[in-house]
Amino acid sequence: MLRTRVLNPSERQPARPVISASLDLAARLPRLILEARRVSASVHGIHGRRRAGPGETFWQYRPLVTGESASRIDWRRSARDGHLFVREREWEASHAIWLWIDRSASMGFASSLAQASKVDRALIAGFALAETLVEGGERVGHLGLTRALASRRIVELLAQAILVDKKADADLPPDEPLPRLADAIIITDGLTPANALAKRIATLSSSGARGHILLIADPIEETFPFSGQAELFDLEDGLSLRVGDAGAWGEEYRQRLEAHRDAIREACRRAGWTLTLHRTDRPASEAVLRIASLIAASRGTGR
Repeated sequence: MLRTRVLNPSERQPARPVISASLDLAARLPRLILEARRVSASVHGIHGRRRAGPGETFWQYRPLVTGESASRIDWRRSARDGHLFVREREWEASHAIWLWIDRSASMGFASSLAQASKVDRALIAGFALAETLVEGGERVGHLGLTRALASRRIVELLAQAILVDKKADADLPPDEPLPRLADAIIITDGLTPANALAKRIATLSSSGARGHILLIADPIEETFPFSGQAELFDLEDGLSLRVGDAGAWGEEYRQRLEAHRDAIREACRRAGWTLTLHRTDRPASEAVLRIASLIAASRGTGR
């Protein structure tokens, strides 16, 4: 018989404390960050756009060029070896990449067939993407939590912001348009009503922003391999449903799931976004490489 488990079932109430809202995230963060860095290191071929220009992030020192203003000289660095150096900042374009990682109650699900819970896989993929993209010269932020940053500490900064997020139960990203040149990466199980997610995609993309939906699914959610009597639980609302013949009901479930996914695909198509399905019995690196490659391709085409 297949077993299923739900992380921290006592923490399903929407008003639970902030730390509990992250499903004991503080205890799991070190492992998740290490795994994200391992995944990021396995992703190759993402080339950056880093160059000097107006911005806040230090990039490099370079020798002073004849004719440049003396006000640009970094005297402390120049004093080290008797040559004049200018402190350059990294060019920061008006576009950025915005993550949103779903940490609502349904994301805590993990079956015996999965390598990780959906929320852990979402966090690993999000952190790995952030590190990969920053290494490639992009700025990355989390919608509603941080500004877009090009920091080498991007993973730690995102983790700290997520840890104290007071809206960890939200199953949809913020309802605000993104800048025209931005990219969004929405990592979710997509189990919120399809019309609600479609409306949010339309809002985020209303100014012309590009986007990528990464749907995280447990293999049991995909196949529904049950028979006999079963009891299903809605982790968001605490509702339950008894099924007399799970085997017969399974076909209708799979049809409804596919119709739900089709509605999300259509919302992505209308917005010019991409949709990637990732199962938690597959390596996280597959999802990270797919999304990073899609972003690199869109940058290359100038979209």
